[in-house]
Amino acid sequence: MTDGVTFINVFEISADRVDEFVDHWRERAELLQDAPGFRDVRLHRALLPDSRFQLVNVAHWDSEQDWLAATQNHGRFQSSVAEAAQVATPNPALYEVVVAFP
Repeated sequence: MTDGVTFINVFEISADRVDEFVDHWRERAELLQDAPGFRDVRLHRALLPDSRFQLVNVAHWDSEQDWLAATQNHGRFQSSVAEAAQVATPNPALYEVVVAFP
């Protein structure tokens, strides 16, 4: 198996909207869990309410093509993403590992 790609999305969102956002994020994650190439996903929450990025989404995929197929061609997922953007400002990107230690 290759290293694949890592999707990271950091969200700017008011701390008082995080719980609501997380509920909807779970629904989006469930839509992708059976997609070809999907490996795993974790949503991280900031410990301090004044952190710029309250939530950080980290997902691993087999390839950029798998990620694109799952996220760009899924109407229900795209609708949910559009709704989420009304309460949080996303900052998404795909990454590959360039350095790894043990």
